[in-house]
Amino acid sequence: MNASPEDQRRLLDLADLDERIRRAEGARKNPPQAARVQELLAQRQTLSQELSVRMGARDDLRTELKRIESDVDVVDARAKRDAERLQASSNPKEAQSLEHELASLARRKSDLEDAELVVMEKLEEADAAVAEQEQLIAQTNAEGAELSAAAKSHVAQATADAEAAGRDRVAVAASIPDALVSMYERIAARGVGAAALVRRTCEGCRMVLSGTDLSTLGRAAEDAVVTCPECGCILVRGEDSGL
Repeated sequence: MNASPEDQRRLLDLADLDERIRRAEGARKNPPQAARVQELLAQRQTLSQELSVRMGARDDLRTELKRIESDVDVVDARAKRDAERLQASSNPKEAQSLEHELASLARRKSDLEDAELVVMEKLEEADAAVAEQEQLIAQTNAEGAELSAAAKSHVAQATADAEAAGRDRVAVAASIPDALVSMYERIAARGVGAAALVRRTCEGCRMVLSGTDLSTLGRAAEDAVVTCPECGCILVRGEDSGL
């Protein structure tokens, strides 16, 4: 195929736009924040599971505290009843029995109050543990929200870049002969469609061409469309090609 050197050079613009579109599409589909967001989602799940465990332990302590408080109320009520009976009793034997029971109730109440203090201390620790876990989850959520917002902005910018490059590509492609564009696109479907030959190096595959290949390229007509013997892309020759 033959095409003017100007048309061939415009292939480099087309290739550059295609690369911009590829990068923009890649950025749109996989924003740099995505990996960290996934880590945070997994971290939040782990933190939430631990929070459930800590809340369960706290709820158990609250239940235990209510049970002890209820037992204390029962002891107080019974002690009040026995004290009233003792005050009204004129039977020495009954009075002795009531006094013994009141002493037992006093010891029982003392034991319950000691247990109540222990549970209250544990409950305070459990409340602190729950608050600590909730704070960690809040921090994780805040970072996740910030990264998600940044990712959305990144995707929006990448989408805009891809659309702008796409519009430019249409204009550039329209300025190049259809046959040359078709050849370029067939090659680009496999990799780099066109690249400059700079100082005997193909910019598409970064391979330095052999002397034999350079000699062949040097003998080709200026308007001949040549390809890289290494990667097959269209080689666009210029003054710095080294031919």
